[in-house]
Amino acid sequence: MSENASSLCALPWSVRPGARTWRCAPAPAEVRDFHTALPGYTPTPLTELPPLAAELRVGRVFVKDESCRLGLPAFKALGASWAVHRALAERATSGEPGPVTLVTATDGNHGRAVARMARLFGQRAHVFVPRGVHRRAVAAIAAEGARVTEVPGPYDEAVRLAAEAAAGPAAVLVQDTAWPGYERIPGWIVEGYSTLCAEIDEQLAAEGAARGPDLVSVPVGVGSLAQAVVTHYRSRPSGRTPALLSVEPRAAACVLESLTLGTPVSVTTGDTAMAGLNCGTPSSIAWPCLRGGLDAAVAVSDPDSARAVARLAALGVASGPCGAAALAGVRAALTGEGAEERRAALGLGPSSVVVLLSTEGPAANPHSATTDR
Repeated sequence: MSENASSLCALPWSVRPGARTWRCAPAPAEVRDFHTALPGYTPTPLTELPPLAAELRVGRVFVKDESCRLGLPAFKALGASWAVHRALAERATSGEPGPVTLVTATDGNHGRAVARMARLFGQRAHVFVPRGVHRRAVAAIAAEGARVTEVPGPYDEAVRLAAEAAAGPAAVLVQDTAWPGYERIPGWIVEGYSTLCAEIDEQLAAEGAARGPDLVSVPVGVGSLAQAVVTHYRSRPSGRTPALLSVEPRAAACVLESLTLGTPVSVTTGDTAMAGLNCGTPSSIAWPCLRGGLDAAVAVSDPDSARAVARLAALGVASGPCGAAALAGVRAALTGEGAEERRAALGLGPSSVVVLLSTEGPAANPHSATTDR
């Protein structure tokens, strides 16, 4: 059962004892081979930041810097490329090899990644963007050759319209959140993110930390990236696994609320600079993994995220509000009132290795940074 510690301190926090014993099936091994064959593939940096280790009273802190992934300013290309590859291969196998339009809704990063993959694979793209997306983000999607439809409503409305537009035989919906009846392609997207985790394993080994991390901090919107991280670390048949921490905006803490209640729920979201994490409902396929394999969840404020952006920049890592949420969440968990209890719940000590997933660069989506959609 999840224990909500909000009554003990001001920090929105939930912890689930026993998550490190939960197990699941691994992602397909061929995902990494597919990505390494893509033009321009190279592992993104894993940067050690000793000043953060001193600040957080742990042994080592590393930041996985996703500010340039396959030429795009966020990790999203990993999931989009694998899902598009699988969808096109399936169509060819079923005798539908002709051109197709890849349709999606987005706040920026995911839509741009789908548009880039459509161009790479010789297909068309149609991207729906909700109100509030910065003009430069819309222009970046259009520059990939996609048709862009601007929706005068919220993200959920853009998703609905994208699903309707993809109903024809020559279109495929490539959405990075799942709901009942639409789960296979979002599952492929999650599989695509496994490459990021495989890179971390190799990079930590090269840095003399072959035993792996003791804590991984993951920014969360609908939970797709967190699902991939849980799958990677909880699919090991035995041995040591790290604590996994999800981080959300206080204005949209749907995973935290769901973990606290023990069932997936929708929350009413507010405004936040972490716009790509501004999601009110966990993905239906992510939820079982999040419930089973996350050790803890925390919610942070926009000022928390802004301070983390500035701190990372001072240390030479360029991150946007969503990417820096990983640091903001670890800072919130490991410092302040109640920190010793939270450190104990996460199993952290003075020699622990912490990995922060900085999921985007600062220009990923100006004014409305995006991570999970």
